[in-house]
Amino acid sequence: MSEQHGMIEPFQAGQVRESAQGRIISYGTSSYGYDVRCSNEFKIFTNINSTIVDPKDFDEGSFVDVKSDVCIIPPNSFALARTVEFFRIPRDVLVICLGKSTYARCGIIVNVTPLEPEWEGHVTLEFSNTTPLPAKIYANEGVAQMLFFGGDEVCETSYRDRGGKYQGQTGVTLPKA
Repeated sequence: MSEQHGMIEPFQAGQVRESAQGRIISYGTSSYGYDVRCSNEFKIFTNINSTIVDPKDFDEGSFVDVKSDVCIIPPNSFALARTVEFFRIPRDVLVICLGKSTYARCGIIVNVTPLEPEWEGHVTLEFSNTTPLPAKIYANEGVAQMLFFGGDEVCETSYRDRGGKYQGQTGVTLPKA
């Protein structure tokens, strides 16, 4: 995780646990990873249209766009967000994302697929509220931890080489067939 290579921007050396508003859910470098923040742009899933969820033909009308310092996820539903941080993954690195225990212990699960070698962009985060009650996510605070795995050699074919469909994403990105 090298700041001078622009792998993570903005990069925070060390853990941040407080802001001008008081105690926050931590973000920044950790023992062997990096805790990312979520931006204040959310897409909250709604079943108001009663459509079928189809990854090959996703109905954008299934989301309500919200820009706020908090996101309230309805019971047994989910929301999409993006990281504050922009990533540029080196050709010899794979990144796995895991949720933070603070959210997991509240029944809020974060899901992110692996960040493959030479992928770049803001990471789209999926938050699932597994509880029968509304759940709150805080923008600009820690939400997940990225773990970096260095390969012994560079990969034969990178995400960029394959022309991956999510390369360079900058906002909350919906499924692409």
